[in-house]
Amino acid sequence: MTSKTKVLVVDDDIHIAELISLYLNKEGFETKEIYSGKAAVEEFALFSPHIVLLDIMLPEMDGYQVCREIRKVSSVPVIMLTAKGDVFDKVLGLELGADDYIVKPFDSKELIARIKAVLRRYDKKIDDKNLNNQIVVPNMTINQSTYIVTYHGNELELPPKEFELLNFLAQNPNRVFTREQLLDKIWGYEFVGDTRTVDVHIKRIREKMPYEDVWSIKTVWGVGYKFEIR
Repeated sequence: MTSKTKVLVVDDDIHIAELISLYLNKEGFETKEIYSGKAAVEEFALFSPHIVLLDIMLPEMDGYQVCREIRKVSSVPVIMLTAKGDVFDKVLGLELGADDYIVKPFDSKELIARIKAVLRRYDKKIDDKNLNNQIVVPNMTINQSTYIVTYHGNELELPPKEFELLNFLAQNPNRVFTREQLLDKIWGYEFVGDTRTVDVHIKRIREKMPYEDVWSIKTVWGVGYKFEIR
């Protein structure tokens, strides 16, 4: 991957923020320095960081408030950086959604190690979530969280009903469904239309999947369709 991991560095001490950025830049990270809580919330939406290093003592809005605002819109990792070492402060930060807590002064190597550890945990969490919401067959992955179908290495653009139809069939491999059953499952009982709607959508899906694979959407003549895996 050529894109760099982006770190939002929030500290009201300009010299500390610049020093942290220097450490991170040497390690290949891209950084953005912010010196107030209110600006941090605004910049978070613009910069879209992969992780936030957040001081607690900030003007306009403290680090706890910033963390709270970030957690309203994102699960991106947050590491609190502060001179406050009391257990109460640590617990409060973690309860508000921070992923780690480092007390100043800190060693640059420890900071880098903590950032990488938090990012690994976050990436694993995302991977586990996606794996639990995916259907994987040879040359195709259906991601039920993002509605993205990857077919022979390419992302397919499927309208919602095409996606839902493919997803439902793939969830039930080698099981035959009538057109009426598929209408009920995908379009609902109150859908005003006929079974040709299913045929049209199946045709469009097939046109987007021209290669021969060990699986296919098979027509069961006189009955309906099935997602067949040979």
